Amino acid sequence: MRYCRRCLYPENHPLNLVLDHQGICSGCRVHEEKDLLDWGARFEELKRLVHRFKSRSGKSYDCIVPVSGARDSWFMVHVVKNVLGLKPLLVYYNGHYNTELATRNLAYMRQAFDCDLTGLNVSAETVKAVTRASIKHLGSIYWHVLAGQTVWPVRAAVQYRVPLIIWGAHQGIDQVGMFSHLQKVEMTRKYRKDHDLMGAEIEDLVAKYPELRNYNTRPFAYPDDEELEAIGVRGIYLNNFLRWDSKSQNELMIKLFSYETAEQKRTFDTYSDTDSYHYSGLHDLIKFRKLGYGKVTDHACREIRLRRMTRQQGLEMVRNYQCDDIPHDTSVFCEWLGMPQEELLAHVDRHRDPKAWEHDGQKWQLKSSVLDTDIEPDAQLGLLEEWSDFVKTGARKPDSIPDKHVLIGKGYVDGFGPEGPVASTQLPDSCFGSHLPSVSALEDLL
Repeated sequence: MRYCRRCLYPENHPLNLVLDHQGICSGCRVHEEKDLLDWGARFEELKRLVHRFKSRSGKSYDCIVPVSGARDSWFMVHVVKNVLGLKPLLVYYNGHYNTELATRNLAYMRQAFDCDLTGLNVSAETVKAVTRASIKHLGSIYWHVLAGQTVWPVRAAVQYRVPLIIWGAHQGIDQVGMFSHLQKVEMTRKYRKDHDLMGAEIEDLVAKYPELRNYNTRPFAYPDDEELEAIGVRGIYLNNFLRWDSKSQNELMIKLFSYETAEQKRTFDTYSDTDSYHYSGLHDLIKFRKLGYGKVTDHACREIRLRRMTRQQGLEMVRNYQCDDIPHDTSVFCEWLGMPQEELLAHVDRHRDPKAWEHDGQKWQLKSSVLDTDIEPDAQLGLLEEWSDFVKTGARKPDSIPDKHVLIGKGYVDGFGPEGPVASTQLPDSCFGSHLPSVSALEDLL
């Protein structure tokens, strides 16, 4: 197995990361653009683009913004409403693995930005049936979440006749460099299927597992082309117009709106996936057992590329957090799904990547790990800032002890109303990168 000489990613990344002749991965190469593009000019371009979608009457929604209450949701809504001056409809898919913190953050977000919020709550029995199928077919407990999160905003755009969807970061750009920021790629059905959904649409699962025909699986199906064309649905990504930096963005949201964070299992990142009871637990174990690396590698690579962490520091993070232990939330998930733990893990074993794993007749052995590589640090870029720990804010409900899934929380937060934090209409300098060379400098390099 080969590993990037700058970050920590292996060549078996599921989104088809590519190593060049210098041993630098495509994700690192595209991240170099963040230090070269004129982000101020790009943001002005974004302003001009979205202005064409503003409602003339001011009574209709200007755009759809997909949210979860975690990750970059708060920052996205802040940019769309408070900076761009749009009237968004916030749209979320209920992932069924919610924490109490997730429901609080979603409620606080709606209150803080005073936006309408609509959600898709699929029947629990349907979600369980689809999840059983996705575990067998793909070794994934998260397929239904990915499918729901990427289709419900599109369905909402058709239903409410709002053509513009504003997404956050395009993973194919920000993680593996599948595209350049210069291409300004937009949302497509093909990318969703091939990469977000690991090559399987709901129709594929139904065809292979006929028992799914007993359930209403249409909520996971992408709208027909005719429906999309009738509305002119278009999905753009903010990271094509802003220097995307999740850590800085979330820390701005903590400062402005008291975004709530929490310590996560198996990683140092306390911001990204606090909405899910399983994302950094069982889901991360499955990722590790399939690919040979976990979420801490994703998070360390991001910090290395943003030049806050050295490669050696990233390796230490992986060494401290990555493990093959079965997390405690596994029993909660198996009880919810009605699938024995042994059966679940046996399905996952069938999807282990042979580039990363081998079976010696008794147990699985990791063939290759980034921790065992000996790579000279000459490919490392200089740090732009010193590393600082991720903030743990503490719970707004101190007696909260998550021990089960929270399907739906109450739609308001006590004591939080118009007198709450006032949003700033200024973005941090790091988003614009005004000190960086212009886009023409990058074009010269290309």
